[in-house]
Amino acid sequence: MFERFSKDARAVVEGAVLHAERAGAGRVEESHVLLALLDREGSRGSFALAALGLTPEGRRAVAREVAEARRRGGLSRADADALSGLGIDLSAVVSRIEETHGEGALAPGSKAGPGRGSGRRPFSRGARELLSQSLRVALGHRDRYIGDEHLLIALTARPGVPSEVLADHGVTYGSLTRVLYAGGEAQAG
Repeated sequence: MFERFSKDARAVVEGAVLHAERAGAGRVEESHVLLALLDREGSRGSFALAALGLTPEGRRAVAREVAEARRRGGLSRADADALSGLGIDLSAVVSRIEETHGEGALAPGSKAGPGRGSGRRPFSRGARELLSQSLRVALGHRDRYIGDEHLLIALTARPGVPSEVLADHGVTYGSLTRVLYAGGEAQAG
């Protein structure tokens, strides 16, 4: 499938691996793909983000919110709200765990795991499914290649922290589709 990726989509995948390495994660997660998408400039995906009002400061805010969710063990804000409804203060729980085990102790994939020593980072199941879904998005729009915009659209279509954080900043599946494919024709780049 990787041969169907455009230059921009390949750069996102490579950037996701770099984000995982910098974070010390044992696996490449969907959140790493989002961070790599936020790094892009001059691509269809970056055009769509800008068209939806995601400024450079907004991109930094998204990255901070993703990092905070990672610190909470990958739990979304909706998860935290549900726990709060049960009388569980997730912030207090995270703080206690970090007091005992160190900062970032709950971050997914932060422990040594497969590929950790070799420098190679495997993709998590969710990240692999995201890549497959981006192919389906591209085919659904009759695009020959998978671009970074398809990765972005697929990311917003999946439940979880990345789509939740993007939606908080006005980037949703519907808004991206309108910006990129208004009237069925590609409008960007």
